[in-house]
Amino acid sequence: MRQILRNTLLPLVLVLFIPAAHAAKKPRKSKKDELVTISTSLGDIRLVLSELTPVHRANFLQLARSGFYNGTTFHRVILNFMVQGGDPNSKDADPGNDGQGPASEQTLPAEIRPELTHVRGAVAAARTADFVNPERRSSASQFYIVQNPQGTPHLNGQYTVFGQVISGQEVVDKIAQQPAGPANRPLTDIKMTVKVEKLKKKKITEQYGYQY
Repeated sequence: MRQILRNTLLPLVLVLFIPAAHAAKKPRKSKKDELVTISTSLGDIRLVLSELTPVHRANFLQLARSGFYNGTTFHRVILNFMVQGGDPNSKDADPGNDGQGPASEQTLPAEIRPELTHVRGAVAAARTADFVNPERRSSASQFYIVQNPQGTPHLNGQYTVFGQVISGQEVVDKIAQQPAGPANRPLTDIKMTVKVEKLKKKKITEQYGYQY
């Protein structure tokens, strides 16, 4: 009986020690980040996206790199509140459907984080109202930028904030000041072109003062 116990215990000891010898290493944080530039006729807006909202970050970067946003407009502007854009409907000749989004558009799961708030320059995902969207899922393409100098704290906890303007907030101000008609749509189209470039975080801090 003792011999049997020794034979069965030995493999168990080996199994217990193997995971400790091959413990997974934590992934190293990247020293680079993706700098997003939104170019308009009124100037350039530069922003970075949060790693705390990986789904929204990856989705926005994929759309930006693919050219999806090029030719879309800031279709809703409200001074002392925010500017909203990114709807592919804004590329067509019908201003009445801007902001409605494609009927077949997918949505993204909410990534609402308490540390990401609606400060001035915050970039957040638009969405439909709670009564049809209790999970607060986000539009896969439409976003808004907070223009109010005091921020819009009443929106905290309700929409996914996933980025921050680090340069060109004065351009956001200019966009918000444009004369607008029904549904707060600017009377003159404010089209955007969006590009993404990978830069060292140190360089982003040096050029734009953004602290990681």
